[in-house]
Amino acid sequence: MLEIIRIHNELLGTYGDRGNADVLKYRAGLRNIRSRIIDVSYMDPLPITGDIYLLGGAEDAAQLLSLTALRKGSILKKAANRGAVVLAICAGFQILGTKYLTREEEIKGLDLLDVVTTPGDKRLVGDIAVQSDLFDFPLTGFENHSGVTTLGEGAEPFGYVRQGNGNGIAGLDGAINKNVFGTYLHGPVLARNPEFADLLLERAVGSTISSVEDEIATRYARWRRSLLK
Repeated sequence: MLEIIRIHNELLGTYGDRGNADVLKYRAGLRNIRSRIIDVSYMDPLPITGDIYLLGGAEDAAQLLSLTALRKGSILKKAANRGAVVLAICAGFQILGTKYLTREEEIKGLDLLDVVTTPGDKRLVGDIAVQSDLFDFPLTGFENHSGVTTLGEGAEPFGYVRQGNGNGIAGLDGAINKNVFGTYLHGPVLARNPEFADLLLERAVGSTISSVEDEIATRYARWRRSLLK
C-alpha cells in the first residue's frame, strides 16, 4: 500500500495544491498500484511510514504554524533520509530550506534543501513554464509569491524558467536534493504535468512503472505546452 501523506492541508492548502495527492492516487490506480491518501493536521504527529509527502502553498502565518509543527521530531527529514519522496510547493518549498526571512525576522527551516528565501520587492504572479533536466518538455504552472530563493551548493535547481519568475533570481525555479523536490509551480502542478506525477510514483515504488492511456490528462498537458511555441 503506497502511503501518500498530505501535510497540513488546512494550512498549506491556500492555492489548491491538495490536488497533487489526488492525481498521484489516480495515476497509481491506473497501474493497479494500491494507494491511500493520509491527511495529517498540524495538531497531529506526522507518520514516518509515508512513501510520498506533499506540502502546498500558504500565507505567512499559516506557513510558520506548519513549520513549527513539522519541527517536532524531525520526522519529515528522517523520512527523506530513508528515501521517501517529498514534493513541496511555494511556502512548503520555502520551509524545507535552511532558513527563510520575513521583513521582521529570520526563521530556521527544516534543512531538507540547501536554499534560503528572502523577501522580494514585488509579488510574482502569473503563468510559469519551467524546463527541467528530468523531462524533455517544459512543465507549466501558476506562481503567486514574493519570495526570492537562492540555492546553496547542496541543491540543484528543479528547472530553468522559460516564462515567469520562479525563484526570482538567476532564471531558476525550485530545488532538488535526491527525492526531495521544491518548486513554485501551483496548478496543481501534477494535474498540469502528469508525467511529473509518474516520476514521483517511480521514485516511491523504486522501479519503472508502466505507461498508461490517460487521454484527457495527456491532451491537456500537450495543449499547455503548445502555447509556449
